[in-house]
Amino acid sequence: MTISDEYLETFVVECRELLEQMEESLLAIEQDPTNSEILNAIFRAAHTIKGSAGLFGLEFIVEFTHIAESVLDRARSGEVIINSSLAALFIEVHDHLGNLVDLVVAGSEPSDELKAFGKRITNQLQVYLGGSGAEPEVHRPVVQQAKTEITAENKADIVASECWHISLRFGIDVFRNGMDPFSFVRCLYSLGEVVELVTIIDAIPSAEDLDPESCHLGFEISFRSDAEKIAIENVFNFVRSDCVIHILPPHSKISEYQDFIRDLPEQEMRLGEILIQCGTLTQEELDDVLLIQSVLTDDEPPRPIGEVLVQQQLVSPPVVEAALKKQEQVKEHKKTEANLIRVDADKLDELINLVGELIIAGAGTNLIARNAGMTNLMESTATLSRLVEEVRDSALALRMVQIGGTFNRFQRVVRDVSKELGKDIDLVISGAETELDKTVVEKIGDPLTHLVRNSMDHGIESADVRIARGKPAKGTLKLNAYHDAGSIVIEVNDDGGGLNKAKILSKAVERGLVAEGATLSDKEIYNLIFEAGFSTADAVSNLSGRGVGMDVVRRNIQALRGRIELDSNEGQGSTVRIRLPLTLAIIDGFMVGVGNTIFVIPLDMVVECIELRAWASDGGDGQYLNLRGEVLPYRRLRDYFETNGDIVQRENVVVVRYGEHKAGLVVDKLMGEFQTVIKPLGKLFSGEKSIGGFTILGNGEVALIVDIPGLMHQIEHEKEAGITAVTSLQHQNVT
Repeated sequence: MTISDEYLETFVVECRELLEQMEESLLAIEQDPTNSEILNAIFRAAHTIKGSAGLFGLEFIVEFTHIAESVLDRARSGEVIINSSLAALFIEVHDHLGNLVDLVVAGSEPSDELKAFGKRITNQLQVYLGGSGAEPEVHRPVVQQAKTEITAENKADIVASECWHISLRFGIDVFRNGMDPFSFVRCLYSLGEVVELVTIIDAIPSAEDLDPESCHLGFEISFRSDAEKIAIENVFNFVRSDCVIHILPPHSKISEYQDFIRDLPEQEMRLGEILIQCGTLTQEELDDVLLIQSVLTDDEPPRPIGEVLVQQQLVSPPVVEAALKKQEQVKEHKKTEANLIRVDADKLDELINLVGELIIAGAGTNLIARNAGMTNLMESTATLSRLVEEVRDSALALRMVQIGGTFNRFQRVVRDVSKELGKDIDLVISGAETELDKTVVEKIGDPLTHLVRNSMDHGIESADVRIARGKPAKGTLKLNAYHDAGSIVIEVNDDGGGLNKAKILSKAVERGLVAEGATLSDKEIYNLIFEAGFSTADAVSNLSGRGVGMDVVRRNIQALRGRIELDSNEGQGSTVRIRLPLTLAIIDGFMVGVGNTIFVIPLDMVVECIELRAWASDGGDGQYLNLRGEVLPYRRLRDYFETNGDIVQRENVVVVRYGEHKAGLVVDKLMGEFQTVIKPLGKLFSGEKSIGGFTILGNGEVALIVDIPGLMHQIEHEKEAGITAVTSLQHQNVT
């Protein structure tokens, strides 16, 4: 089997989305086992995967998922209670399904090892279905087999129906498997009387798309019988794996009808149709209500049909409310479906590249217009530039995704690692709605995973140590994201023991990374953990201790034009802060000239522009300015990059900010804003930390894009290395 079929590709994409939703729900149900909505979400995901796999003949997925779905169905009916052991088993089910979907992508069949893993899970699931095996820790209440006795206490909580309600949706392969849907209806007559039967044909496609060998039928049956539920279920034994079947006993609880309505197929139905499908209303009763409603409208304003049904005491208010809610959900789902379209990521990247070329071409046209002094053409190109800017923003917005999806995946990581370590750790997520470029999201996952695992292993202490230190036994790990000065900041914070500076410094001296007796600032000591091969772990574990990882984390962050920072309070915890650009493709830039070279500074990081001599007390020959009482370090780009060209008399300072740090960049000319298409530097310049790429100007010249984070890091490094000009300048101000 190959993945060349576009429908099979869609199946794989949807399966992975459903598995992601299933995992989130499984982790949530461990905390709230009685939440029926979460349980229904897990069931729907499994059922949809099974149904979709059946369309492609993927029997190894269908057979495995069917058993899992059966256990979930018993859990929904109250025959099995979801506890921690069953939730853990279904996480293994989720993982195995993910492996099976990967096989579909690879076009291969399950290996013997994978079959054995699936068989082990299947055997454990069979126990919950009454099969052989060790008895699990699970409570199995007595199943209601016949109608509930109506008492004064429960009268308000049940639906006053004397009949069973049977809802059938036959699978598409029922005919091919030699089954006749009507034969099961005829078989019901041996157990009782079919009072009413409604044939559901909504799933039948148009005539040109109709396959005569495929079944698209469904039935809603009102059935009067004294038989037990197990006898009615046995009628459908031969077709159970190919159908969706719901059986509600007489006088079922209102909550059971509410659940049934919620699980109806996502199709547009009027209120009456929904109530007929769930068996709480017959067609004759609906016709009578519609007649009553039409008579009422002659003398008074029309009332909603739901209100009339309740007034006539035909349907209880909670059931009507559930049907109305279902109606609203279907409308919202259809509206959302109509507003969404899947776009291949490669096509989106191609669009971004074309927009970038359009920006460069537009800049060239604008330059020609200015040089020619053609006012009309300049006005036209200004309008064109504005429109291109709007197209650029719209195109980039298509690539922006919320980081919440990435954060939510760590619920599973924290669960598994905390159990492996024997620690109780709670994950707190904030800023999940923060958006950033899809490419950045895809590449940030691995570094974040390492930081999270490292915080849990090295940062958060064991329960007895935490209690001894006066902390709660349960540790807390926080993931947070927010926008700041044109960047996105991602924080990984733990309330553990923090970093031991003395131990880090001792290990660094031992490994020859630092000279013995050297004086380092706190930040410099903390940054030592990002050196290759550095580790303070006393023992090697499955999670850490080999000194491999933190250097890779820093390298991966820097590859995204980002920067990683670390703060720690010994005994209180640590915070790792990652700063990343919002997008890797196109930015608004501020163009400056230095000698014969043009540089572009990211506009989001520019605070203001000032004249150097107006603020420099030393004539601009030092390294610091007194900017309105604030000490501002500055650097000449001419000296920093060793550029050629005539020296100008009037120099300007571009004040930039990155995170908490500010600095001034001395330039010759201020050339204004410029839409910048970022193009990466070649491998030859991969070691350059102060240039983030280049762009092509309208006249064909190349302008270098200044990497502000890298430049700031260099300035901070110089300052921490012992520059005393700040102290000197502050002393001058005081005196």
